[in-house]
Amino acid sequence: MYRTGIVGCGKVAHLHAKALQNLEYSDFSAVFSRTLSKAKEFAVQYGVKAYDNITEMVSQENLDLVIICTPHPNHLDPSIEAMKAGAHVIVEKPLASSLSDCDAMIKASKIHGKKLGVISQRRFYEPVQRVKKAIEDGKIGRPVLGTVNMLGWRDEKYYKSDPWRGSWEHEGGGVMVNQAPHQFDVLLWLMGEVEEVFGAWANLNHPYIEVEDTALAIIKFKNGGLGNIIVSNSQKPGIYGKIQIHGSNGASVGVQPEGGSMFVAGMTNIAEPPINDLWTVPGEEALLKDWIKTDTAFFNSIDATVYYIERQIEDFLQAIKENRDPLVIGEEGRKTVELFTAIYRSQRDQKVIKFPLEPESDRDDFDGRKS
Repeated sequence: MYRTGIVGCGKVAHLHAKALQNLEYSDFSAVFSRTLSKAKEFAVQYGVKAYDNITEMVSQENLDLVIICTPHPNHLDPSIEAMKAGAHVIVEKPLASSLSDCDAMIKASKIHGKKLGVISQRRFYEPVQRVKKAIEDGKIGRPVLGTVNMLGWRDEKYYKSDPWRGSWEHEGGGVMVNQAPHQFDVLLWLMGEVEEVFGAWANLNHPYIEVEDTALAIIKFKNGGLGNIIVSNSQKPGIYGKIQIHGSNGASVGVQPEGGSMFVAGMTNIAEPPINDLWTVPGEEALLKDWIKTDTAFFNSIDATVYYIERQIEDFLQAIKENRDPLVIGEEGRKTVELFTAIYRSQRDQKVIKFPLEPESDRDDFDGRKS
């Protein structure tokens, strides 16, 4: 049994609270908010203790794991404080809004000997796992072309639902920082290390926010493969999110993690089941219909908003028990931040951005977001 707690009481924190209560090896014990009254309100709902001091919460409750659910630019300080106090840490996606914050968090995990992970629960979707295994088994040869097409929608009501949404300072970015990290993470998990990126971004139809609602990128991977990204919050009411991988032997595999209106934590449910939408592996083409049927039936039997978060937290707790890395470590989370940072810098500098990227210490334009 591992004692667990949450930092932050926003909408997504409720999903984590439910997951922590459902897991057999989690003893959900405490919640933190800078505003104690908010922590107390949250604590009453889940039968845990409320705190406005992270160090005190970790030490008094003897917490093994803390999940950080604060807005993206505010992941750094609570993560380091929790690790310093003695807890392992999982951070809601993205790991941070800047590379410097990512590096400081990763450094702290090593200094304090604590595991650091980032929520990337779509890796645990059955259709995503199926694609990963097909690539690992060599069924498409070498992955040579990877595409992300995420065409979603966010309206003014969404951006007004929390005061931090839609600003560079408090959200850290737009569609790339908030909605697309899951798709970026899966693409990078399937295609491997990036060599260079050329990208562009814009705000096409959300004049009431500062941040981007659309971004594009062309990627060259270190394995010689290519990639293309289109992510947007500008298509009403939301169309789909797709990740497709094409192999050197001509075979293709794909997954649609999102269909229809996009999920908004605390506001909507997941509209459609994640499915494999493309499968041309020789001899396996006919399996697609059965997989869609099976995955749809399973989706309808669970609460998908919580179930896959449970699976990732379960893996993390098992990693603590076995003294191994969890599936998604801090360094993996940094790769997603590195990718969207490269797109911001590419537009600012009007050039291809070579990897690896390091934090910028000689500029104050937030990696080109404010330039």
